[in-house]
Amino acid sequence: MKADVIVIGAGLAGLAAANEVINSGHTVLLVDQENEANLGGQAFWSFGGLFLVDTPEQRRLGVKDSFDLAWQDWQGSAAWDRLDGPLPQDEWASQWGRAYVEFAAGEARSWLREQGVSFTPMVGWAERGDGRAGGHGNSVPRFHVAWGTGTGVVGPFVEKARAAAAEGNLQFAFRHRVDRLGMHDGAITSVSGAVLAPETARRGSPSNSQVVGDFEFSAQAVIVTTGGLGGNHQMVRRNWPARLGAPPATMITGVPEYVDGRMLDIAESSGVRLVNKDRMWHYTEGIQNWDPVWPQHGIRILPGPSSMWFDALGRRLPAPGLPGYDTLGTLRLLRTDPAIAQYSHSWFILTQKMIEKEFALSGSEQNPDITNKDFKLLLKARLGKGAPAPVEAFKTYGADFVVANSLEELVPQMNALTTEQLLDVATLRAHIEQRDREMSNPFSKDAQVMGIHNARKYLGDRLTRVAAPHRILDPKAGPLIGVKLHILTRKTLGGIQTDLSSRALNSDGKVISGLYAAGEVSGFGGGGSHGYNALEGTFLGGCMLTGRTAGRAAAAAL
Repeated sequence: MKADVIVIGAGLAGLAAANEVINSGHTVLLVDQENEANLGGQAFWSFGGLFLVDTPEQRRLGVKDSFDLAWQDWQGSAAWDRLDGPLPQDEWASQWGRAYVEFAAGEARSWLREQGVSFTPMVGWAERGDGRAGGHGNSVPRFHVAWGTGTGVVGPFVEKARAAAAEGNLQFAFRHRVDRLGMHDGAITSVSGAVLAPETARRGSPSNSQVVGDFEFSAQAVIVTTGGLGGNHQMVRRNWPARLGAPPATMITGVPEYVDGRMLDIAESSGVRLVNKDRMWHYTEGIQNWDPVWPQHGIRILPGPSSMWFDALGRRLPAPGLPGYDTLGTLRLLRTDPAIAQYSHSWFILTQKMIEKEFALSGSEQNPDITNKDFKLLLKARLGKGAPAPVEAFKTYGADFVVANSLEELVPQMNALTTEQLLDVATLRAHIEQRDREMSNPFSKDAQVMGIHNARKYLGDRLTRVAAPHRILDPKAGPLIGVKLHILTRKTLGGIQTDLSSRALNSDGKVISGLYAAGEVSGFGGGGSHGYNALEGTFLGGCMLTGRTAGRAAAAAL
């Protein structure tokens, strides 16, 4: 197999890179260790959210956004602090962060529409923040959901790749596991590794690792787009930052098993510089999938702001540990308190009225209305009575859900889901009644209740995401629901350091000729464009922007 450019990884970043190389008149060899069923990678499984700024969708909902506000939010969230000394780790990361916000506030929406990506009319308000104007979080709703969810984002790029293959401009090399990068005369010009046995497993399922041969491919340029480490718990623990306490004893997994991080180690052993290895993004609202595809398959709840959040001992989490506000701030609360460090779970307590309006589940397969572009089902699921069918299925079949008509009935069921009887009815009742007393007025001193009232001022939330304020212990809002929450591994925020042309750098901070990196393996640009926190909707966009940049730069250098 011969081509001008080798792309390692057939996910969204790799497909975006390949598309640009082909558009420039050159040829691509797309190499991936998995089978053809996994073309498109983990983006296929995503909810399809994209961080965009000052769009028609926002304006129609009364949202006033701007580059300046978005850049303020991004900087407050990133909190880059590795900018000094020789070869600072955040030197290129911070420049990539600004480049992404400029993209999101500029050509992103029109470019995406040109690629075949369209959007639903609603804009979600993700990562509402830590309560500071200059701190972490989105000041306004920016989470634009693609029509078709993740499949609607990755689908057009898959179609372009298949069309290019039919025309002879792209070749696929599935079941080829890259183990080495080959350097000649100071440039990366080849990749080599193992040919794996054929695999018929469905998308996302584990695959065999039987080696049946070896290979070596050469090209003028190599683009690495192999993703992060979320499927490799051992590697997650190896890189776990001390600032987030001790890694939990148990975790569930939000990405397929093949998201194993191995290419990060391979790149580093080849002289590529990795930076910000300790920056990662894991969710605290994970639930075990009752119908799993990959090992320890977890789903993230996309919560509205009303559920009460308790730690393993039944203590209410303080701000910013509020549903939908500050992902890593909540993780820090749960992992750095010695009283609960030995436990790997927390709890939501909510009402049927809340779950019907406020619970969404991350994942293309959990949102058939949007994924299948079924407008009638969308209206029924989001605006009709009852919770969406996938949410009700988890409530019925999920191992982490319990339902009862009173706290006295609910708490014993919650305790039955753990090895120790940690929860006390009286303690939980005291917390809930304190919160319920704050619901008598349209104002409050409780941070969570204030957040509920604030969210209801946004039309999108009032229509589809936030239940009318009510007391949790009001029988008319019941039954009560308890949800056991797990830490769910997901994204890598550090990685291969790249310049603004996606060229990989070596340990001396110099460009490695012929080698490029894009997507999660590059920390979505520069080895850490998000800094310490993500604003959500930035992962798919980061894959496309960095993939596009790498493809254009590699083609221009040929």
